Amino acid sequence: MTRVAAIDCGTNSVRLLIADLPDDPERGEPVDVERRMEIVRLGQGVDRTGRLAPEALERTFTAMRGYAKLIVEHGGGGPGARPADVMPVRVVATSATRDASNREEFVAGVREIFGVDPEVVTGAEEARLSFTGATRGLAALGTEAPYLVVDIGGGSTEFVVGTDTVDGALSVDIGCVRLTERHIRRDPPEERAVEATIADIEAAMDLVEEAVPVREARSLVGLAGSVTTVAGIALGLPEYDSTLIHHSRIPAGTVHEVSARLLASTHEERAAIPVMHPGRVDVIAAGALILDRVVRRYGFAEVVVSEHDILDGIAWSLV
Repeated sequence: MTRVAAIDCGTNSVRLLIADLPDDPERGEPVDVERRMEIVRLGQGVDRTGRLAPEALERTFTAMRGYAKLIVEHGGGGPGARPADVMPVRVVATSATRDASNREEFVAGVREIFGVDPEVVTGAEEARLSFTGATRGLAALGTEAPYLVVDIGGGSTEFVVGTDTVDGALSVDIGCVRLTERHIRRDPPEERAVEATIADIEAAMDLVEEAVPVREARSLVGLAGSVTTVAGIALGLPEYDSTLIHHSRIPAGTVHEVSARLLASTHEERAAIPVMHPGRVDVIAAGALILDRVVRRYGFAEVVVSEHDILDGIAWSLV
């Protein structure tokens, strides 16, 4: 087994996975050592300003310093050690950082904390990593391929189709943070704001259909916090439980009901939902709406929910 550390820094959250991975992926199963997530909203205002805000950078670096400490502890490092000194580390940054004119500030901060440079990956690489993390083990569960993997992030959403490998992928600039900042200014949102959000989602899916064989997919696999939160609500969980959410199957009709409920609710009503992370309260309606429109457009009977995503793909890329 090889112990590795993967960090995924997105528009809304920064996440850590420390895992022991089998040296032969076909003959063993990964073991999670630490799996953490913090909402930092790195992409705050990026769609409007084109820059990473100083306060967003500081929130992100604070979370990362905590992660660096965990990596050193689990790697057996002594005082003064940096994460890259004790185990293989890969830091991947996605949509918000791709769009920011001052991303070098982010790069320098990450280098100081972890001892490695972050990789500001392309949308295509982001899609490949998400697909790798999400689909491992699905065939054993009887999930029919090809899969359409939809990774709903804060700034972008990745659409990936494939079976064992990727047949087509596209990253489009619709995400729960981006669409909320762009359109949703009242709580609950006005009808015209919802219509404008839907128009953006549909326009993005028009682009997807030109590049990705989405109509060939037999199963829809949904990833990331918006999807797992919808699943937790649909399952009626008294608290967030990743073991119950992972590989759950949410019927299309339930997706529509949960999306409509979130769009019609106030901030206080959403915050009172037991599975709701505080950092998702103001953006979950847009995230749920993206999932809802995907299900409607492609006619899937259900969404298979995965807790494994780009973070797991980053980890597997290290062995």
